[in-house]
Amino acid sequence: MENFSYETKAGSLQGSYDAKFKPVVDAFVENFEKHDEVGANVAITLEGKTVVDLWGGRKARGGEPWEKDTVSIIFSCTKGATSLCAHMLADRGQLDLDAKVAGYWPEYARNGKEETLVSMMLDHSAGQPHVRTKLKDGAYYDYDYMVKLLEEEEPFW
Repeated sequence: MENFSYETKAGSLQGSYDAKFKPVVDAFVENFEKHDEVGANVAITLEGKTVVDLWGGRKARGGEPWEKDTVSIIFSCTKGATSLCAHMLADRGQLDLDAKVAGYWPEYARNGKEETLVSMMLDHSAGQPHVRTKLKDGAYYDYDYMVKLLEEEEPFW
């Protein structure tokens, strides 16, 4: 692994990477230099070994430096991983994409979601693109709270 350090107008970028992944480092820097990135991190693990671990810039709120352990919300980035995992489980016979969500998560089956299929959760036709409820501070870090909100929500369509 090669150590990495680079200064941008947003702040210092740091980390380490396997030389084969230098294009990832270049793209990371480009986001700051050409696309006005404020703060970010990226980590790539290949066959159990970390091959890229980069972070830097500053936090958008407060302006403090972005550290290696700065928590970030990744929103849509989870869609690919969720889809991959779901389809691997389906391929192994451990998840039925045509089954009702209620078969796996009984508490979900209320407020108009009783007929929702697993496949609908994956293709965004379940009608839950977000929750209507104003979230409490720290909501994204409170798994039980977020699960309960999804259970209680009515679909948007």
